Amino acid sequence: MEKLTLYIKESYDELVNKVSWPTWSNLQSTTIVVLVATIIITLIIFLMDFASKNLMEQVYKIPEYLS
Repeated sequence: MEKLTLYIKESYDELVNKVSWPTWSNLQSTTIVVLVATIIITLIIFLMDFASKNLMEQVYKIPEYLS
């Protein structure tokens, strides 16, 4: 039990005193970058999926009611 208590105390001390947390503005700008990248990648995948679907329909002449 002593080892667990020591581990928790040392973990807390490290999180409070030794970890460098990002500033609020840094966190906001990083979040915006991630959101923009996610939207761009999502659009690229959507366009690739849409193009491949249309191409396969043209190649195989799949009727519209089957897709």
